Amino acid sequence: MSEVAAGSSFIPPYHQFCSGRRKWKDQVMKPNRQCRHVVTQPKWQPLIKNQMVKPSTYTSRIFTDLPLYESPGALFDEYLEDKPRVFKAIFPDKRRSQRINEEEWKIQMLPIQFLFLTVWPVIDMRLRCKTGGKDYPSGVPHNVTKVLELDIVRWELQGLDDLLKPSHFSLGVKGALYPERQAMRSRLKGQLEMSISFVLPPVLALVPEDGLRSVAESVLNRLVENMKHKVNGSLLADYNEFRKQKAKNLV
Repeated sequence: MSEVAAGSSFIPPYHQFCSGRRKWKDQVMKPNRQCRHVVTQPKWQPLIKNQMVKPSTYTSRIFTDLPLYESPGALFDEYLEDKPRVFKAIFPDKRRSQRINEEEWKIQMLPIQFLFLTVWPVIDMRLRCKTGGKDYPSGVPHNVTKVLELDIVRWELQGLDDLLKPSHFSLGVKGALYPERQAMRSRLKGQLEMSISFVLPPVLALVPEDGLRSVAESVLNRLVENMKHKVNGSLLADYNEFRKQKAKNLV
């Protein structure tokens, strides 16, 4: 009995036991509350590198409609077949162009000022003749005898540091030149569409959308107007030389 009594003397009263349980429970649960607090994420999350960002896209279009004076022995169709000559008339600077194959040329374009950046685009331009209304570009009548199609197949941006390179960039150019004949009159018709799509690097992410659009559209308009000037001036002047050479050969 004395052993039982000695053993029972270590059993605490009920209220002490309950109090001990509460203290033990508080000690056990406290770390869990701290753990839940640590793993809770904030409502906002910083932009991560792989997060999808919608690109900004801008497009500019121009059209050409000029009188075309053809000769029976020197039709504009025949002139368009000489793609190296046509390319030289549109891009006369040999220092900035290199022929890749029968249809493609590499062109070092003039530098483009965009915001406070200067970019040197390098493009591969393809010239391809199409006849018979097959696979004509959109907007070209199918009764046109011949179309010269221009488009960019590859591009590269030079002159940018890695920090300033856009995570996404695409440059599209699609154009068409063709003679349209009605009765005894001919006209030179042309269309050119140029578009750019890009995602600004993080260092430029705070540029306002309105300012970005204004700069992008200004750059595009200058490029397409330059192309239009070359077609309206240089190309027609070279075609007139082509007509004269053909006339001399017939004599």
